[in-house]
Amino acid sequence: MANLTLLVEMVTVLGAAATGGYLANRLRQPVLLGYLIGGVVVGPAGFNLVTLEGDIEVLSEVGVALLLFALGVEFSLKDLLRVRAIALGGGTLQIILTILLGGGLAYLTGWVSTLPKAVFLGAVISLSSTAVVFKSLIERNEVQTAHGQVMLAILIVQDLSLGLMLAVLPALTQPPDVVGFALIAALFKALLFVGGAIIAGKWFIPFSVRLLAQSGSQDLFILGIVLLCLGIALFTSAIGLGIAMGAFVAGLMISNVEYADHALDRVIPMRDIFATLFFASIGLLIDPGFLLANIWVLLGLVAVTMLGKAAIATLIVMLFGYPLKTALTVGIGINQIGEFSFVLAGVAKSAGLFTARLYGLTVGTTAATLLLAPFLLKATPYFLIWLERFVKMNSRLRLNHPPHFIDIEEKLIDHIVVAGYGRVGQTLVRMLYFQGHQILVIDNNEATLQTLRGREIVYLYGDAASTLVLEKANLRQAKAMAIALPDPMATRLTLKRALSIAPDLDITVRAHVKDEIDVLYQLGAQEVVQPEFEASLEMGAHLLLKLGDSPYAVQQVVTRYRNGRYRDILPERSEYWGAADLETVIEGLKRHWYVLDENSPLLGQSLAKANIRRLTGVTIMAIERHKQLYRYPTGEMTLEAGDRLLVVGNFEEHVAFKQLNSP
Repeated sequence: MANLTLLVEMVTVLGAAATGGYLANRLRQPVLLGYLIGGVVVGPAGFNLVTLEGDIEVLSEVGVALLLFALGVEFSLKDLLRVRAIALGGGTLQIILTILLGGGLAYLTGWVSTLPKAVFLGAVISLSSTAVVFKSLIERNEVQTAHGQVMLAILIVQDLSLGLMLAVLPALTQPPDVVGFALIAALFKALLFVGGAIIAGKWFIPFSVRLLAQSGSQDLFILGIVLLCLGIALFTSAIGLGIAMGAFVAGLMISNVEYADHALDRVIPMRDIFATLFFASIGLLIDPGFLLANIWVLLGLVAVTMLGKAAIATLIVMLFGYPLKTALTVGIGINQIGEFSFVLAGVAKSAGLFTARLYGLTVGTTAATLLLAPFLLKATPYFLIWLERFVKMNSRLRLNHPPHFIDIEEKLIDHIVVAGYGRVGQTLVRMLYFQGHQILVIDNNEATLQTLRGREIVYLYGDAASTLVLEKANLRQAKAMAIALPDPMATRLTLKRALSIAPDLDITVRAHVKDEIDVLYQLGAQEVVQPEFEASLEMGAHLLLKLGDSPYAVQQVVTRYRNGRYRDILPERSEYWGAADLETVIEGLKRHWYVLDENSPLLGQSLAKANIRRLTGVTIMAIERHKQLYRYPTGEMTLEAGDRLLVVGNFEEHVAFKQLNSP
């Protein structure tokens, strides 16, 4: 059975990691935390089934190599150059200032005894979690927003800097009198290696990968790619630059080859398995008893880290000309410590810079910030809305860019307001422009407004969800409005606030996902367009025509779906929705449940007759009656005693509704 020890340990660790990852996923937490907890459970601090010695440690090193290799392959120079100002300038500044703040505080408070330890600790803290942030942005449909693009720009530079850190920082283990020379030597060695890698990446690597691809054997292809990754990693380890540095550069060399996507696709399953072993192996070293005994120190480290990183990132983003609202969202979004910090911390521990206590607290702090990150990302919009309620604070801190028009001689009337000048907005503006309509565009991205200046199209530079900006847009004299914003929450806020200014305005809104369609109609949109649905209708029309249906019949089908507001192709839903689901879809709007008592003047009236939105500005999103929840009630629904109404609106609108509901 001795020969099966490795297999038993692998099955034990992977099984525990898979179980922990599944539970974390069901609880909507990063699966990485599940891997760590799985490692703790089977490790020395748990059931003591596995220890990080021998073969498991070697396999975890393979996981590090494949993790860094995939990161290198996925690295996009094009994405970096597109946001190069905030990426290169802001990202570099964020790393340097975080190292100075984190390392400086640790050194000045005596938490670490030497400057090399302080620098390494600061470097560990400076990295954020690309996986957690990117997943959150995708789930919230915010990748294309201003704050989403800034977050990703900074994260790209952080990922790129990891290779340099892995090459240079280990030189800090040298004696103080030669550490300067060691750093220069390490940097020179790294630059020499990168130079050789560039040459190999231009000639040797493409030729080799092409030969592997031309062989037609998928087995040979993946074998060659893995051999290339691990071979370069072993070479860099031999010359003192570490396995991770070599694997990262190997990935960068592959990234420019035409077969890069195919190589990544083949490596990802292996990466995921071995990376899971790596993260679970970190869990083997975590001692919950130790963390509990040092709970106050741990909480202090978490608070200082997250507040410090948030403050640094916020100030840097503001320095690059973004409004405080965007800067705060970015700061809170990237204030956690990332998964690659585990790699750096492991290097520091193996080099003797981190003691067992320091390493344990670092790993515990990293895990805690990753646990808190999704909650903070979700709570950020509410925090910003809370700030906006204070008019003095809003004007003093300038949560949004001060709005300004392009020079015009007269006040706009009978114009069409387009909120958002992204891909959808640009096409819409182009159509309206060539049809001779007067247009006012609202957008807060300076770079996209160059075209408007050239065509002398009137624009308003600012946040479309800001009441101040909407007031400047002269909505009461506008013909219509189209909302084509990339941010779902900003879309809902813009619609609600625009109708509070101009209740009769005809507003067309772009929905981001199917679940938003009913919400946007209920909030007062005259028409809601969902791009994926429109694409499916066009594809369906094309197929029906090819199958021999008459153009008239096809037109009738498409018209029926559109007139039905997509309801025929929405998934079936039960009549009763849980309140939590409604809370999710109206996220960002101030809402409250009201009960109609027997003395309410609204009793016996239909929603249409009561004309609640017109009189108060609020929207009735749902009515609960006899334990039955009616979402998005129609105007024909009559109000009865005991009804609970889910009402959304701003503070003044809620006050007006209370007065309307008072006997």
